[in-house]
Amino acid sequence: MSLAGCLGSSSGDGGPSGPVKIGVLAPEPSKNPIGGSIANGAKLAAKQLNQNGGVLGKDVKVIVKDTKEDPSTGKSKYQELTVGESVDFTTGIFTSEVLLNVMDSIAQQQTVHMGTGAATPEATTKVKHDYEKYKYFFRTGPVNSHYLGTNMVDFAKSQFDSMGWSSVAVLAEDYTWTKPVTSVLKNKLSDTGVDVPITKRYASGTKNFSSIYDDIESAGVDAAYVVMAHTGTAAVVQWKKQQRQFEFGGIHVPMQFPSYYGSTDGACRYALTQNSATPNAKVTKKTVPFTNSYEKEYGKYPVYTGYITFDAVKQYAAAAKSADSRKAKKVIPKLESSTYTGTTGILKYYGKNEKYPHDVVYGKDAVWPIWLQWQENSGSGVQQAVWPSDVATGSYKKPPWI
Repeated sequence: MSLAGCLGSSSGDGGPSGPVKIGVLAPEPSKNPIGGSIANGAKLAAKQLNQNGGVLGKDVKVIVKDTKEDPSTGKSKYQELTVGESVDFTTGIFTSEVLLNVMDSIAQQQTVHMGTGAATPEATTKVKHDYEKYKYFFRTGPVNSHYLGTNMVDFAKSQFDSMGWSSVAVLAEDYTWTKPVTSVLKNKLSDTGVDVPITKRYASGTKNFSSIYDDIESAGVDAAYVVMAHTGTAAVVQWKKQQRQFEFGGIHVPMQFPSYYGSTDGACRYALTQNSATPNAKVTKKTVPFTNSYEKEYGKYPVYTGYITFDAVKQYAAAAKSADSRKAKKVIPKLESSTYTGTTGILKYYGKNEKYPHDVVYGKDAVWPIWLQWQENSGSGVQQAVWPSDVATGSYKKPPWI
């Protein structure tokens, strides 16, 4: 199986007759907005590449497999792509637990994988500890969980004073991806001058937040500073319905969905979330043109994974062209030295001697997440970018019941 995978991914210099095959791993792409955006982002990138001559003179073909957010399923689908389909490179994977279960297969098949969803730093820590084995893995986005936490601290440092947030309660769902985030918040958030009387990692299956919210109100804090994905909808709906006496924001993955306002009947209004991009924020010169092309193609705007997967396919194509090869051993150095303008920022990767090799670089001149607040405009919900100032489309508004 290992040999078959290596042969399948090593097309290039010999002048292969077949198309460039892109393997995409996405959770339930037919019904999950995250998985659908991964698949559609890759397909749109391939369509644009084919309209401009393909890659190395070959058409680009996208093959999508459903991971079902299950580690064992993700691994078997990865094998189907690399061994069965002999793809040239793979992308996608939303859940950190799935990614970690696939890492050894990526190393075994020696096929470039550009991650576009899972944020755990454990993946690039493996690259650090055994570069030759794991060098095939890159994370195009989002920035890893450590830097997601760092960005929350940077936002607090820049904006909390003007927002009137002098004290917050940190709430994080108990999943793998949130551990590095809460570690950074625990060690760094109070350094910004904000009081943090509550830091709570709550059970992953939590559906009722009443007792948690009672504790937050009793502490008298200004806001709940959250780290949520799987449990986020119940949390924000109950906050709004109960008109709790604290504001609400942080990393809230469901609020990143452009359709979320309608699906929650406006319950997310006045709540904040970190995101990679929004349809109207000009993160780079490519952001708005991509969202417009995506909306024209699919009749809706992408979730953040769509932006990142689109970028991954385009950056891989540029690296293969620069290397004049599809072979991983020639493409990898081109990716390592690449500086590529994507839809979510300037994409470049940490070197093998740095803390997180092959992770996309975090920073103002690299990938710098934006912050948005759900607001209402003419009866419809709008993802209003409020920070950083150079991409902001509006300003933060306090919930009127507080």
